[in-house]
Amino acid sequence: MTPAMTAPAPDTEDVRAAASGDRVAFQRLYRRHVDRVYGALLRLAGYDHARAEDLTQDAFVRAWQKLAEFRHESAFGTWLYRLAVNVALMDIRSRGANPVGFVDEDSLPEQGDTPFCAAERDELERAIGKLPPRARAVLVLHDIEGWKHEDISRDLDMAVGTSKAQLHRARALLRKLLGEPA
Repeated sequence: MTPAMTAPAPDTEDVRAAASGDRVAFQRLYRRHVDRVYGALLRLAGYDHARAEDLTQDAFVRAWQKLAEFRHESAFGTWLYRLAVNVALMDIRSRGANPVGFVDEDSLPEQGDTPFCAAERDELERAIGKLPPRARAVLVLHDIEGWKHEDISRDLDMAVGTSKAQLHRARALLRKLLGEPA
């Protein structure tokens, strides 16, 4: 019995074609991955839709420019996601991590698949959006995206202990914003 041939990942052929300048192949990659990238950047941008859209555009421009450097050691989606998060983190650093303003209720994301009821989800998203940028970035990357403190500290250019302290701070601020006891 011969082993079944495995089909290449759906992105493999499009990545190779796009790296050779095929814009249509890159458009397929964009359509396949834009929702995930935008969702992560929206959370990192504190639910500021305009900023998340700008960051998403910047991420895909950067991906187009760096596509020839993609080494196929990981899935394209993983590489793109990491590149996009790095774009957002550079934006946070360039802004000097100034505190963010309050997010109005109309600018929060549409209801997604969450274990919370809609009112709880909205309240949590509003509270996350009110966190200072670096604390929000650590919270989103660690608690939502599943990153390790070592990766966060490297990408945010901070000590691992600082990443842990920022996470502790973010969680405490969330509890306060949500009216829970500290």
